[in-house]
Order: sequence, then structure tokens, then C-alpha cells
Amino acid sequence: MWTTGRICAATMKMSWVLLLLAAFLCPVHCMTREERQKLRDQVVEMFDHAYRNYMDHAYPADELMPLTCRGRVRGLEPSRGDVDDALGKFSLTLIDTLDTLVLLNKTEEFEAAVRRVLSDVRLDNDIVVSVFETNIRVLGGLLGGHSMAVMLREGGRRMLWYEDELLHMAKDLGLRLLPAFNTSSGLPYPRVNLRHGVRGPETRTGTETETCTACAGTIILEFAALSRFTGDPIFEDHARRALDFLWEKRQRNSNLVGTTINIHSGEWVRRDSGVGAGIDSYYEYLMKAYILLGDDLFLQRFNIHYASIMKYISQPPLLLDVHIHKPLLPARTWMDSLLAFFPGLQVLKGDIRPAIETHEMLYQVTKKHNFLPEAFTTDFRVHWAQHPLRPEFAESTYFLYKATRDPYYLEVGRTVLENLNRFARVPCGFAAMKDVRTGSHEDRMDSFFLAEMFKYLFLLFAEGDDLPFDIEDYIFTTEAHLLPLSLSTAPRSQTTPAANSTAVEELDDSNFDWTCPNTHLLFPDPAFPRNFRDPIKIAVDKSCPRPSPIREPGMGRLPLRAQDFMANNPEHLELLRRMGVSLIHLKDGRVQLLEQHASQAVSAIAAEDGMRFMQEMMELSSQQQKEQLPPRAVQIVSHPFFGRVVLTAGPAQFGTDLSKSSTGVRGFITVAEPYSGCAELTNAEFVQGRIALLQRGQCMFAEKARHIMKAGAIGGIVIDDNEGSSSDTAPLFQMAGDGRSTDDVTLPLLFLFHKEGNILLEALREYREVEVLLGDKARDRGGDTEEGDCSTEQKDQGQPEPASSPPPDQSQPSTQEPDQSETAAGEEEEEKGEEVVAVAPPKEASESAAQTEAKEEPSSDKDPDRLLDALLADWQEDLEAFRQMEKDEL
Repeated sequence: MWTTGRICAATMKMSWVLLLLAAFLCPVHCMTREERQKLRDQVVEMFDHAYRNYMDHAYPADELMPLTCRGRVRGLEPSRGDVDDALGKFSLTLIDTLDTLVLLNKTEEFEAAVRRVLSDVRLDNDIVVSVFETNIRVLGGLLGGHSMAVMLREGGRRMLWYEDELLHMAKDLGLRLLPAFNTSSGLPYPRVNLRHGVRGPETRTGTETETCTACAGTIILEFAALSRFTGDPIFEDHARRALDFLWEKRQRNSNLVGTTINIHSGEWVRRDSGVGAGIDSYYEYLMKAYILLGDDLFLQRFNIHYASIMKYISQPPLLLDVHIHKPLLPARTWMDSLLAFFPGLQVLKGDIRPAIETHEMLYQVTKKHNFLPEAFTTDFRVHWAQHPLRPEFAESTYFLYKATRDPYYLEVGRTVLENLNRFARVPCGFAAMKDVRTGSHEDRMDSFFLAEMFKYLFLLFAEGDDLPFDIEDYIFTTEAHLLPLSLSTAPRSQTTPAANSTAVEELDDSNFDWTCPNTHLLFPDPAFPRNFRDPIKIAVDKSCPRPSPIREPGMGRLPLRAQDFMANNPEHLELLRRMGVSLIHLKDGRVQLLEQHASQAVSAIAAEDGMRFMQEMMELSSQQQKEQLPPRAVQIVSHPFFGRVVLTAGPAQFGTDLSKSSTGVRGFITVAEPYSGCAELTNAEFVQGRIALLQRGQCMFAEKARHIMKAGAIGGIVIDDNEGSSSDTAPLFQMAGDGRSTDDVTLPLLFLFHKEGNILLEALREYREVEVLLGDKARDRGGDTEEGDCSTEQKDQGQPEPASSPPPDQSQPSTQEPDQSETAAGEEEEEKGEEVVAVAPPKEASESAAQTEAKEEPSSDKDPDRLLDALLADWQEDLEAFRQMEKDEL
């Protein structure tokens, strides 16, 4: 926890200050005790919903697939790459959840779960697993479960039969992980075979040459606890050796570490440094190792690193990666969601102000998108749109509330709770968000959701007498497992690695800060947290730039902006001609800028404007290639789906812009006749007032739209005719016009790949009346959120967001030379007689290929839950946009 007797000499002094702060704020802002109890009970109910569905539909599998209501068994589901290395056929979610059951006062369920683990779980499977994930989730889960079992046994009311069986399993697992540490550096291999260890290619291990810093540096808590519980020093010794090596390999000038390192030579493979994916828990474990083990060396190292983080990486409220050899040079312009843990670590450090500032920035981004995207840019736009229900933001919220007692953080927790219930809850648990902008789901509920999220939310709203034990007697691991602080007095290894002797000589008491919180910040103003938060909120709110007016070139005002340019606007084309910019029209309806000739401009000033326009266009084109354009959503809202099924759809460059609609377009669906929509509809009386389903091909998209408009449709959905196509494996694209004005098209038209379209068609076959909602994102069944996202606000002001679809009739031109080849998508659409503008996925998506699940026959059973299972049985997890970040973490 954030307070211990060792580091909190000023705790008593701070207590009365915190009480004064709370008394000052409560009359206006405090949440009543009844409200907190209601939220606490809601946390417990949500946990029951997730845990019960895992046990009913997934156990003994490692994880629950909440959309299809079945367990994820490695080898039976299509491989997700490195993400699956967390799965070892050892009932991962059950082990990861053990100490959560006790904290939530579910001791009877805990006792039953322990008996299941002891009777059912095997740790000797012939399977390759991640050393990092297995350590923090499984070994940590067993140790946390053992700690709780001992606590209950000593209480004399529960677990009286327990004889340290979980600890014996933990030691068995620890011994199975030890072969990974058999390297010259002491850094572990990233993977190990649970049965065969590390033996080379025959065991699919031992061939790796690199690992991430967090992977090697997030071992000490679990291994040291195992050593002190069992009296066997070998585990703690190996973990210390790995930490010592990482410390020795830090960049000595910047005192920063890189993201990945060669486990044999110690050379940095990736030299970018931050506090997010790939490094995060290395810093966390240096601080917590000092708290748990009492070794001053860990605190000294942490303080040296922390000073460099605050000097180079921290740009309040941002935390931006830098190069370790050139720490003043930024390594990237976006942040990943894993850094959301850092404000909580700053609370442990006692550095409250930057924790408040960064947390507030994260909260404002969360409010714009309902969840924290996997990555977002420095101007708070979505970079990677996924959200796998990560708990780091809730963790920091809890620690900040502990430090300040500011009721504001209770309201933040309420927001997290409500968003989970409104947008992630499904009949069989909670589903990760595939895209925070549309609200679409993916069939995934990671074990850390049960292990961490519900712990932090419960503790946030619970009173002291709601807890079955004193939480201050324990420390959280990075997976939120509970280890007793009493381990600091347990016997420890007498072996002292050589690196330690060198480091001890460098020990300098001036590097230590012995108080918690920081005594340099004694709350001079009871409203100080709000004073820090308000500027951050304003900065995020103002992050969306305003459009600039168009002007005639060479008149001393701003030129035509690249983002405002529309290829079918004669005035814009004339402005380009006067600026000396040449272009050609492509067959698919797009335009391609060629070059700018000063001699062809009407004046020297106009030529300068043309040069600036070309530069803007190249920057805009580059940005659009790096950022994924947001798709649209088709949400099935009728019985038995009630908004739980959200399909990812591609937008059109014409018709109603759904991003400007707060309600979307809602209606029942009907198949158009003819299905192609390329002739006047013969079933117009059935299409009128409904949303028409159309098949791709045979004519232009705009022609299809005009035909269903004539029949009285309120919207249209075009379904791909390429069997097996899916948004999981193909980049979405925008449907372009037909080369002439499409201002007459006033209804929304969306595109579904074959797989997503089949879900609609199956629902229509099973239930004759199916109602859907077309929108820029999924809507909550209880009403829309009040907070709009940045892109929507911006589009309302008339300026397209670089990461968003262009507005109607706007074709973004290419800056390539005319001799370059066209895309395959363009050639294909030419053959089909349609025009498509591809929406490029991020680089991470294009570098990985997702495998397609085998399609299962839907059940004819009329039971709503079984129908939902059948319709979603072939749902494929979307790995593309954040697979690289997961790889860094693993």
C-alpha cells in the first residue's frame, strides 16, 4: 500500500491536514455514505456477473470469451500471437481471481475456488508460456491466494483444513520458471516450456535474443515472496541478479533504460524510454521492492530513475518517450494507456502534484471516448482505438483518493463504473472494446479484469469496516495481488550478487526521501487538487483546432488549407490553378497532386501559397497514413440483442454524416429487391421507412443509394459479396461517389464486410423484425453520454480530423508521383464498377495477419442467449492495431 511504517514518518502529521481538506470540501462535493455503499455494492454485483459467467461458461479454460459465451482454450481457438503466451491451460482467470474473492468478502467462494485449483489445475503442461505473464498472474495469484488462506486460517473461522497447498504449487511453478534465467546476463528468456524448460527449438524456447525491460524487471516481488515464504533463497537471488544487470546497463548520462534489451550481450535493442508499455512495471517494482523487502538499494535506484523521468520524460501533464542517449529528443508523439499506472506510483513516491495533473489529463481523454484508448496522441486524439478493459486508470484513481481524500476521485470512479456497465457489459460478462469510437466489442475478457479492476473499485468506495482485513498490512503487485508486508522480517538470502557490492559503495543518503507524502507539499490550499486539474481540463477541451477561412491566394490572408480541400469543388480547383498546383483525376474518383510550378502561379505570393499548400497536403497525407480513420457502427437494438451486438462498418463520402448526428439513424432492416440495388426496387412498399440491405457490386455505391432513396428508405447497408471478408482481417474503406455531385443523396449509407453482414442476415432470418441503429459509435441503452469525443466536436465546426473519415464529397488527394502504381483495392473496385477510398490501418495492423475462425452453424433454438451465442460464434479478436504494444509488454 501507499503507507508503511518504514517510509511514512510524516503520516501522523499529514493525517490532520487530510481531515481538514476533507472537511473543507465535503459541504459542496462529498459523496454521501449511502451513495458510496450503493456504488460498493454495484462493484460486487458486477464482479459476480463476470466471475459467475467465467465459472459457468469458461472454466476450466484460461479465459472467458464473453460474446460467444465459451472458454478460450489455447490451441482450439485461432492464434492471437504473443497475446496467447499468457495462456497455459492452468485456469488462469480462476487463479488470478483468488485474493479478489477474499477482499470482496466472498470467503465461501474463495474456499471453493481453492479446492478447485488444488484438484483441477496442472502446472506441467507441455506448453510455452510468457515468463512475465505467468509470474505476475499465476505465481502472483497463487501467492496472493496463499496469503489470504493463511490470514483466514489464523482467524480461526475459515480454511482450517488448509496446509499451504497453494504455496507448494507456487514453488512448483517457480521451479518451472527458473530455467528461463539460465543466461550469461541473468536476464530471463521471455518464454519457457512448463514441462521441458528451455532446451532450444525442440521445445520452442531458447531461441530468443531479446526481452523487454519490464519483462525482466518485474520478477522481484513474486520471487522474493516465494523465497521468504519457503525459506529457499534461489528465487530471490535470480530476481535480484536480473535487476542488478538492468541497473548496470542503464544509460549513465541520462540514467534511463531502453524498452528492449539483448539478454545475452546487454545491448539495448530499442533505445526509446518512457513509463508505458515495455518499461512500466520495472520502475514500479523498484519502489515496491524497497517497501516489501526493506532494502535501501532499491529506493536509491528508483529515486535516480525518477529524477531522470521527471527531467526528460515528464512534460506535465504528458509523459512522452525519449531516446536514452539523446533524452531531449522525443521518440514519439503519442502515449499508450499502460502509463496510466504512473500517477499511482507517484503517490507512492509522495509526488502528488504531477500525479494529479497526469491523472486529470487521462480522465479528460477517458470522458471523451468513454474508455482510455490503447494509445492517443499529444493532442488527445485516438491513435490505437482498442481498450481491453485495462485497470491502470482505476488503480491511479484509488491511490490519489487515498492520498488526498478528495471526493472528486470518487466521482471519477463512478464514471469508470458506469461506463463499464453501459458500454462493456454483455450477457456473458464484460467484453473488451474493439474500438472506443464506435463502441464495438471484441470477444475477450482478460484475467486481469477480475484480478485488478474490481479490487481497486471496491477499495475506492468501501469503508474500513467493509474490509475483512487491514489493507495497510499488504502491498499490491503489478497484477494487484496482495503480499504481506511482514515478509520484510522473514529470513532472506545471504547471497549477495557482485553487482550489489558495487552499488552499495555508491549509496548516498541524499537520494532518499523518507516521508510519504512529500513534505515539500503540505497542502497550502485545501482546494489545491482542483487548482491543478482545471488547467488540464481546459487544455484537453481546447485540443481540437478550429477551421481556418478560405481566401484568395496572394491577398495577405491564410491560404486554402489542405484539410479543407474538396476535389469536386470548382472554386478550390481554380484556387489551386492560380497557385500553380497541378493535379490529375484518378479512375476511382480521387485526385492526385503532381507538383507545384512557381512559373504557373498568378503571382510570386500565390506561388508561395501553393508551396505551403503542398507542404500541408504532404503532412496531412502522412498523418492519415499513420492514423486509422474511424469506422461507423451498426448496433442491433431489437430483442433479444438490445444494443449488445455492435458491428464495425465503413462510412460513405456522401449522404448523411453520422458523426454530426447525436442520435444516429434508427430503423428496421429489409433486404432490397433486387439485392444489388442497381435498379428501381420492386419491393419499395416494404423498404419505405426502413433501412435497406444491399449487396456490393454491379453498380456504383451512389447509384444504390439513389435507388433506395427513391423507394423511401431512411438508410442503407451495403454487404460485401466477397465470402469470408471481415473487418478483423481487412482494412475498412470509405465508399466514394460516382464522379459527379452526390448532394442529392441525403440518407446514410454504411458498408459491412461479409462476416459482419452475415450476422445481420442471420438475425433477420431468425427474427423477422430486426431494428438497428446506424451511428458514428454505439449508443448506450440508457441514453447517450454527455461527453462528445474530440472528433465529433471538430467535425461540427467544419474541419475534418486527420484520424477521421473525410466529410461528404471530400476526396483527400494523394501526393505521390503519377507513375506510382494504384492500390489493389482501387483496381478491384474498378472492375466492380464502384469507387472506394481505402481507410488505411495503422502500421501495427498492416504488419500482422489475423487468422480467421472457422464459421459455425447457427443454432435454430429460439432462446435469446443461445441465439446470441450462435450469431457471434465466429467473432474474431481484432489484434492488428495494438499487437505491437502487446508484444512489447510480453
